[in-house]
Amino acid sequence: MVIKKDILSYTSAELAPILSELGWEKYRIGQLNSWLWKHCVRDFESMSNLSVKHREQLSSLFRINKLTEDKKQISNDGTVKFRYALHDDKKIESVLIPVSDDKRFTACVSSQVGCSLTCAFCATGKMGLTRQLAAGEIFDQVVEVNKFCEETYDQKLSNIVFMGMGEPLLNYKNVCSSIAQLTSKDGLNFSHKRITISTAGIAKMIVKLAEDGWKVNLALSLHAADDAKRNEMMPINESNNLHTLMQALKFYHRMTGNRISFEYIAFEHFNDYEKDAKNLVKLCSHFPVIVNIIEYNPVEGVDYVKSSEDRLNTFAKYLLKHGVMTTVRKSRGKDIDAACGQLANKG
Repeated sequence: MVIKKDILSYTSAELAPILSELGWEKYRIGQLNSWLWKHCVRDFESMSNLSVKHREQLSSLFRINKLTEDKKQISNDGTVKFRYALHDDKKIESVLIPVSDDKRFTACVSSQVGCSLTCAFCATGKMGLTRQLAAGEIFDQVVEVNKFCEETYDQKLSNIVFMGMGEPLLNYKNVCSSIAQLTSKDGLNFSHKRITISTAGIAKMIVKLAEDGWKVNLALSLHAADDAKRNEMMPINESNNLHTLMQALKFYHRMTGNRISFEYIAFEHFNDYEKDAKNLVKLCSHFPVIVNIIEYNPVEGVDYVKSSEDRLNTFAKYLLKHGVMTTVRKSRGKDIDAACGQLANKG
């Protein structure tokens, strides 16, 4: 029995020679790509400008893996969390985050089913890694969240962040393939400047991202500005320490000129002291950076406690006083476990 491969797992460049060997003309291949990545059609029979013969060839050789909405939750603050079932019944979560003026909307998408990193504060890390997401599965999260956004708010997505389940740079090929289709004029034509990859800090892959010319925004999940504390929270730091990460990020900024941000969850009496703020100021001296201080969202079985409002504001004021661009972000979607660090397919 021939096992059909998901056609969405091929890049346009990979698919073209396969179809050319079957006698497909170049413009026909372009029509197919348009159906797949611009019109986001997930059924060969609906590709009406392809001949019956072409559609039969596609059906005999390929399948199209689809996302199915399994569950949807709407927060009191307007954040929407979607759980999608994949073709093998594995499940992932994506989040739609409305910005305050309700005219800008961000899609937070997953890159893996679970996560292999064991960050102490993160619910996804407790799941372990089940498998990588294919490029099409990443792309289709954006398609589905955008569809809801247009139907509900009459607005398209304004931003995409790879901040959902998984470590994007440990699924490098598929993440980059999805970005290629998201930004292509023959795909969703999204601007690189409106896409952010969030990483726990995989130095060699940050360098590769720059070398390969991916000019997306980069966010480092920092959470501590010294190696001892970061090792305690994030074991990945033991092989990617802060010095190594800063060198990689310097290179990324030099090659791309794009914005780099530090995500910093404030934990009460752990990383919210003045000494922590001083260390953070030093890290911010290497290149232009914005620090996003994030309120911790409770995760079952985790002992960390969020910083009090007074301590968090004092910490932020110290950074601002020393010239560091700083924002304090309130949690969104906490009541539906959709906030930072909470995605874990509960229920």
